[in-house]
Amino acid sequence: MSTVFNFTFVPWFRSVAPYIHMHRGKTFVVALAGEAIAAGKLANIAQDLALIQSMGVKVVLVHGFRPQVNEQLRAKGHEARYSHGIRITDEVALDCAQEAAGQLRYEIEAAFSQGLPNTPMAGSTIRVISGNFITARPVGVVDGVDFQHSGLVRKVDTAGIRRALDFGAMVLLSPFGFSPTGEAFNLTMEEVATSVAISIQADKLIFLTEVPGIAQDPALPIDEDNPIDTELPLDAARKLLLALPPPQRPTDTAFYLQHCVKACEHGVERNHILPFSVDGSLLLEVYVHDGIGTMVIDEKLESLREATADDIGGILQLIEPFERDGTLVKRSRTEIERDVGQYTVIEHDGVIFGCAALYPYPEAKTAEMAALTISPQSQAQGDGERILKRIEQRAKASGLESIFVLTTRTMHWFLKRGFQQVNPDWLPEARKRKYNWDRKSQVLVKKL
Repeated sequence: MSTVFNFTFVPWFRSVAPYIHMHRGKTFVVALAGEAIAAGKLANIAQDLALIQSMGVKVVLVHGFRPQVNEQLRAKGHEARYSHGIRITDEVALDCAQEAAGQLRYEIEAAFSQGLPNTPMAGSTIRVISGNFITARPVGVVDGVDFQHSGLVRKVDTAGIRRALDFGAMVLLSPFGFSPTGEAFNLTMEEVATSVAISIQADKLIFLTEVPGIAQDPALPIDEDNPIDTELPLDAARKLLLALPPPQRPTDTAFYLQHCVKACEHGVERNHILPFSVDGSLLLEVYVHDGIGTMVIDEKLESLREATADDIGGILQLIEPFERDGTLVKRSRTEIERDVGQYTVIEHDGVIFGCAALYPYPEAKTAEMAALTISPQSQAQGDGERILKRIEQRAKASGLESIFVLTTRTMHWFLKRGFQQVNPDWLPEARKRKYNWDRKSQVLVKKL
């Protein structure tokens, strides 16, 4: 049993290590829907947030309280009223919101104070700091509807939040704000989280919600294993929003999406919508490549570029499994260090997921594309074609007329992309001398 465990644990731990390194020192704003707390998910979410913080991430937690306020209103025989997707907060609703916020803040602080042995919180020391970090203004009257004590964020105390984070504390914010005259306003959790994320230029804004994410566009080929669009470029998210009706309730597609788009447009590079119903969804989204919910990103995050010396370790890690199973010819570290300028890499979230090298033979006006490799985690997502196009552009820019590849296993992939099979005698003389006749690689050529 222990041997099986080692075989599964060690590769898994190594696979998440790049994400642990990448997120250390980063700032996440996590918006927790009140429904998650009502559903009894707080203890596990607190444990996951404590784990994330223990790995060097600075966390701002913004909680919602929609169902808790509605429960208080029902207990007082008062009806919950909404318009334009915002609560109309009269005097009774304001009292209920203040009671709910106080109770939830107590529950959240208690959850982060647990330190029982044999639990994920054992040995953790989480300092939770909350305060009047949000200045608010009234929503006012919109389309003839008086929103009374409902407010909007006027200003965020960015310096105060950063000081608390630098102190090593987790910052806890309720959806409340105060005017300069001391008047309290009921805000929405979504607007508070978005405003704070933009103000402090967080690295991630994460909504833990009652929805699993954004469904894939039915007009496109759908991944039957996962109906959720795991990565939504900003432009596509904008177009989707324009096609959707204004959201009225949290389960409407546009409800959380509008806030992700706004944050993304204002410099928050990664914005996530996750289901709280899946245990560990925070960890799955942050430390696993494909994640579990939807991430709205600025496409500039995916970098297709020429390699540098800093990429040597990433290239070696990427190609080593394919060398081991015989798909690629083995290359030494010295060889890759010498030729690193010939490589093109595709990097996503700071991790290299694809590479290829271009070795020119100018006397024959051709070049070899070698070591084309795409991580198994990223295959079938078009990264191979993007690298091929970049290699073709590099070859054309050097005045070459064709590129060729030697392959034993992936001939059909190249044939589909305009390559033609030729006899090994076609190879430039310098390359022919190095051709391994025992390996019997197919030679494929593409005219540029």
